[in-house]
Amino acid sequence: MGRRRRLRLPAPHSPAAPRPVRLSAFAFLLLAAIPLSDVGPVTALWAAPAILIAAMLIAWAAESAQFFIAQGFALAILAWLQTLPEFAVEAVLAWKQQVPLLLANLTGALRLLTGLGWPMIYVVAAFFYRRRHGRAMKKIRLADEQCVEVVALLAPLIYMFWVWWKSSLNLFDAVVLILIYVAYLVVLSRIPPQEVEAVEELEVIPRTIVKSRPVVRNAVIASLFIGGGALIYFTAEPFLGSLLAISAMLGIPSFVFVQWVAPFVSEFPEKVSAFYWARTVDRASMALMNMVSSNINQWTLLAAMLPIVYSISLGHAGTITFDSQQELELLMTLGQSLIGMLFLVNMELAWWEAGALFFLWGIQFAFSPVPPGAGLAGWVAVRIHWWVTIAYFLWSALELVRVFAGGRRALAFFRFGRLWREHVQRTSS
Repeated sequence: MGRRRRLRLPAPHSPAAPRPVRLSAFAFLLLAAIPLSDVGPVTALWAAPAILIAAMLIAWAAESAQFFIAQGFALAILAWLQTLPEFAVEAVLAWKQQVPLLLANLTGALRLLTGLGWPMIYVVAAFFYRRRHGRAMKKIRLADEQCVEVVALLAPLIYMFWVWWKSSLNLFDAVVLILIYVAYLVVLSRIPPQEVEAVEELEVIPRTIVKSRPVVRNAVIASLFIGGGALIYFTAEPFLGSLLAISAMLGIPSFVFVQWVAPFVSEFPEKVSAFYWARTVDRASMALMNMVSSNINQWTLLAAMLPIVYSISLGHAGTITFDSQQELELLMTLGQSLIGMLFLVNMELAWWEAGALFFLWGIQFAFSPVPPGAGLAGWVAVRIHWWVTIAYFLWSALELVRVFAGGRRALAFFRFGRLWREHVQRTSS
């Protein structure tokens, strides 16, 4: 990669050429969300506990709801609510037309989910498994119905490869991505409820909710979902604003902050829920599917939101175009998600697969803040993203060869086909 680009926070528009803006009610809501920098670092002292509380509220609601609706559907709704902070950050960037930073935040968040989130689930589950059984846990096994999430992850990846190929994101792409997500929810809603655990195995709060009268139970579950989601949404901005103030005080570049620090904060709810479930060991697969649902959610709804908000800000239909660095960031993220999906295609995540995801994520993460220049570190920093991207796709090609040669069984697709046939038989009888 001979050409290097320095990404700066550009002005949305030149003062000499004022842009026409037709403000809708939705636009006013976005304007209300913009002033992230109006708070100080001290705000983090109350905003951080608020996000933690919100994450636990949503986790309790999802744990309770899994007994009455398809678990995958509950996890999909959970994933959407948990990514509200990420939606808020991306909406602000799209409204301000900060195109260089849109892909930075989106790709950073997605790579954080797969490169750190998935391995974290394995490590937490393995730690508590050893404490309980006195031996190592070699893999996380998925339940049959969780094949839906694994298969569903492939659809947005295929379409986003087309987005990468044409190097742009527009309103037509937004419609397609939204339809993919709607189809995903429709399929999940057709899967019957699965009791992955007995009610007595739940902790006190979700157990109390499940055993309540139906009217009370449904009201509490809905209130927890809505209340937790609202708390995350309204707390995310002051929390992010306080972190922005801290980063400015410490002299951290804005690009590094948007790509790595902001996703660490905005995806905190997923990490809380994942740890909450992974430490029980038996629900480690549920924690992993929570992360996969978040991946699907961000590849579809979050990516679709960008050209919509961007166009509203412009006052007309607009297209987000990518430069060479953004193309590479998107391609690397696609490669990571593809190899992650191929790891899960046999309905399990082995210890070495979790380790590989973390290693490849960690090495490019470590060199991300290193400025290109003289010396070994600067030389590696220029090339590390290409090297890791190549590693993802070479490994993906190897896994595809193994699938077609019979070395890795594509159980997720076989089980998905069986589940769908059973659904068709139930509805036709």
